[in-house]
Amino acid sequence: MGRKEDNIKKAKNIMHELDRVRNIDIAAHIDHGKTTLSDNLIAGAGMMSEELAGKQLALDFDEEEQARGITINSASASMVHDYNGVDYLINLIDTPGHVDFGGDVTRAMRAVDGCVIVCCAVEGPMPQTETVVRQALREKVHPVLFINKVDRLINELKVTPEQMQERFVKWITQVNRLIAKTVPGEFKEKWKVAPGNGTVAFGSAYHNWAITVPYMQRSGVTFKDIIEMNMNGQTKELAKKAPLSKVLLDMVITRLPSPKLAQAYRIPHIWHGDPESTAGKSMIETDSKGPTAFMVTKIIVDPHAGEVAFGRLYSGFLERGQELTVLGTSHKNRVQQVSMMVGADRVTVERVVAGNIAAVTGLKDAMAGMTVGSDPEMAPFEKIVHVSDPVVTKAVEAKHMKDLPKLVEVMRLINKGDPSLEVKIDQETGEHLMMGMGELHLEIIENRIKRDFGLEITTGEPIVVYRECVKGDNRSHAFEGKSPNKHNRFYFVVEPLEENVVKAIHDNEIPSDAKKFQKEVERGLIELGWDKDQAKKVKDIQGTCVLVDGTKGVQNLFETFELIKDGFKEVVNRGPLAGEPVTGLKVVLIDAKLHEDAVHRGPGQVIPAVRNGVYGAMVLAGRTLLEPMQKVVVDVPQDMMGDVTREMQTRRGVIEDMAGEGDRSIITAKAPVSEMFGFAGAIRSATAGRALWSTENLGFEPLDPSLLDKITRTVRERKGLKPEPYDAAYYAG
Repeated sequence: MGRKEDNIKKAKNIMHELDRVRNIDIAAHIDHGKTTLSDNLIAGAGMMSEELAGKQLALDFDEEEQARGITINSASASMVHDYNGVDYLINLIDTPGHVDFGGDVTRAMRAVDGCVIVCCAVEGPMPQTETVVRQALREKVHPVLFINKVDRLINELKVTPEQMQERFVKWITQVNRLIAKTVPGEFKEKWKVAPGNGTVAFGSAYHNWAITVPYMQRSGVTFKDIIEMNMNGQTKELAKKAPLSKVLLDMVITRLPSPKLAQAYRIPHIWHGDPESTAGKSMIETDSKGPTAFMVTKIIVDPHAGEVAFGRLYSGFLERGQELTVLGTSHKNRVQQVSMMVGADRVTVERVVAGNIAAVTGLKDAMAGMTVGSDPEMAPFEKIVHVSDPVVTKAVEAKHMKDLPKLVEVMRLINKGDPSLEVKIDQETGEHLMMGMGELHLEIIENRIKRDFGLEITTGEPIVVYRECVKGDNRSHAFEGKSPNKHNRFYFVVEPLEENVVKAIHDNEIPSDAKKFQKEVERGLIELGWDKDQAKKVKDIQGTCVLVDGTKGVQNLFETFELIKDGFKEVVNRGPLAGEPVTGLKVVLIDAKLHEDAVHRGPGQVIPAVRNGVYGAMVLAGRTLLEPMQKVVVDVPQDMMGDVTREMQTRRGVIEDMAGEGDRSIITAKAPVSEMFGFAGAIRSATAGRALWSTENLGFEPLDPSLLDKITRTVRERKGLKPEPYDAAYYAG
């Protein structure tokens, strides 16, 4: 039996011994060496040949990934590692570093308990490093640090041991600063990384060696040996003395928690059901005899097996033939096959138990981010909060009319597997719209549609998605919305929602289901400064907009409120200025006059009245657009700084910081996403290809007032609307 088969056999047995299981994630900034590292770990565990490790990119098995040299999908592998004579099972997920695929990182973090943050020894922590640290800590995932590419410091930069140490101290301090910003209170001191306690490793993923302080103490290998062996080109010998997979997997086993340990503190954080319920207790105790609770973090479409749901099993077991419910849907799905993942291979097993990561076929109703369980009444896991929202849209059309039904099905499948992509059909133009995190994200999806599904498509130019809000309020003059039959009237005032409340709703600190979690919503808003009376009257939360019932003693209002919510939802989906989604708005219904006969206050009367009432109130309060912004960090030779700053300024960019390091400059700027299309080509030609750059989404900021009219007109015309937005008189009807 080969070593791979032997390990797969062992893995099937170890998964039942939860103290010997580790679920980990490898995450970092783009090009800091995550996938090479993952490959070498898999090779070290005997899951692929060592000669190919780092060159084969086992976890970049997508052709697109190998062609571009970046990781796009989070891939996974289970492997067995011997530590002090005991075998451990390590379920590893390798995630993307590019900002456009941050959604994949966030979802992967839900499935794991520990995270190896990879940081380049030359560049140090970069914008995406900050993002992945934030994503990990937000999910209560325990971080450790691997400083990669140390060989470059020795061979290219020729640093002295003292300079190397200074640089390491600087990077470790920066990473600890990032951890301190987001770390949950109870782990403030415990989760800091430090070489002394074995939570920092140094090495070269490419040359397959690594070192930690505990390993130095055990093996007698010193930093002096490492520098000498690197300078003498003895990297193969070094890889035998201090093998990367041994050193790093030892660190994972000794410093990162087992599922049993982690679920005790992670479940109350990611699941807000009753901790005393059977499901709650079973998940906190990682009980494989309890009800099945499986969190889907990814859907992969396999040409042979169909849809494969990939995720973490928190309670119970998974086995073939089992009937499970995707919470939020009505009918049961039958499990067809249960597997463990090894790179691109799925290894079928009879059963997977709580605390492990699994791949399941047959869950046709599942989407990434959904909860699957044996108890349909169980509360689902908290929705996964992505660091940024989709900000770029493209229209997609089938080249041949006969392919239209297939396009609808393909778009549905792609949306299932990647919830950070939004897909919708514009009812007015009939266009299929794809909304993604950035230009590259949409480009990759396009190529996937063409390659994996053999569908010929044409796409429009990328367009930016704006958000609508108001500048002030209309408290001095409530706006009246009348129903078409004039028998029902609603009076609204609107104002911008406080920033801290918007953030709390976005980050799931305030539940979005205001009806089900009324007490939690009330408590959360009072803590953020709302008065008790108003916090009690929140009736609905859509996106980051809140509807408050400020009426007193209006007859028949109670039975009309579901329709009022429907009208409010329509407003949030399409604002009055340019038909873009509305964000950060507080809507207060202060009075209503309703017809006593229910026949005269049906959906056709109430919904238009509410919609026009809120639209009119927004006109009085002063409408505005918010545009998506990006942080741009450019690393460039000093003599080319001027070219970069000029390029940024032509894109409405604001230079926020400039720092010199040796003969290079690092420029940090902020620019609107709408101006960043084509930036890759432009910056390459401006710097003769010598610039390294990265971006991070910064959310939405108010549009420059001087551009408001022009952009509003452009967006409206593109949507086939009259160029000028309507005034308040139009909505008064």
